[in-house]
Amino acid sequence: MVLPVDPSAASGRNAHRGGSDFSELSRRITEAGLLRRRPLYYSVRFGVVAAALAGCVGAFVALGDSWAQLFVAVALAVVFGQLGLAAHDLAHRQVFSRRRPSEAGGLLVADLLLGMSYGWWMNKHTRHHANPNHEGKDPDVSPDILVWSRRQARKAKGLPRFVGRYQAALFFPLLTLEGLNLSFNSFRSLRSPSVKRPVLEGSLLVAHFAVYLGGILAVLSPGKALLFIAVHQVLFGIYLGSVFAPNHKGMPMIEEGTRLDFLRRQVLTSRNVRGGVLIDVFMGGLNHQIEHHLFPSMPTPALATAQNITERYCAELGVPYHQAGLVESYRMALRHLGSVGEPLRARESRHAPERS
Repeated sequence: MVLPVDPSAASGRNAHRGGSDFSELSRRITEAGLLRRRPLYYSVRFGVVAAALAGCVGAFVALGDSWAQLFVAVALAVVFGQLGLAAHDLAHRQVFSRRRPSEAGGLLVADLLLGMSYGWWMNKHTRHHANPNHEGKDPDVSPDILVWSRRQARKAKGLPRFVGRYQAALFFPLLTLEGLNLSFNSFRSLRSPSVKRPVLEGSLLVAHFAVYLGGILAVLSPGKALLFIAVHQVLFGIYLGSVFAPNHKGMPMIEEGTRLDFLRRQVLTSRNVRGGVLIDVFMGGLNHQIEHHLFPSMPTPALATAQNITERYCAELGVPYHQAGLVESYRMALRHLGSVGEPLRARESRHAPERS
């Protein structure tokens, strides 16, 4: 689905008070005090995650060489998912307003605790925020393994061409590899200019895996160790992928040459996920994806209030504002993947040998 654009709306000509449409929304958000830091919230949230991590380590040591360790692997996958969300908030300066403490916290949580390069992910995620769902500019919709538009499908070769035919069915199974994918790309990125401190990050990554693998192999027999790692990494990948999948997948794609102002570029390509406290905890606030993209440094507990302001303001402008339940958002993402893979399936059927 390519985004149809009304040129007058795209340039923000309905602006309030002589400024851009976004500047008016920003004024309302600022006046509501929603950009203030929330140190108590993050102290409690990060404290709970740290306690959960310590509890997993303690249970792992106490259980020893036991099959009951698989329950610890499940719990640790959830904790790793929450660490990923914590690293995300640190990277966006939601926790600290200054760069140095944000970066120090990000390196600690992402590299040392999670085994993911903070510098690599920060570069990738910043480019995504600047141009969400923009073919050629958003790294999250580049045709790496999956294809995200019919144009990509028509040009696909190699692995994307094969996987793209069945990508709707393969999407969640592929998420089982997401944890390993993050680790692989983290080490590979150490040679990239996007990682400003390759020696430091490399050292932290090595330290993470030395403790992670060394601890598992020291306590568990080889068979149990392999199964523990498999359960942990598979569930971690599914959890993290499931958090990020509903936000933009199945939303309009932006082609090169399409002109959109900042507000519409962020709102029209994002989807919020409805839900209460459980969804907020599960997704770390990313269920308020529209508001997060408009105000990336906004602390998580302010996003729900910002949603009410933003939704009303979009209604004033006539800008579509998309929301769906969690399950429905997955269905929409999978329908989109199946639709854009159709040219590959059609190509396969044309070249299939005729049966007598």
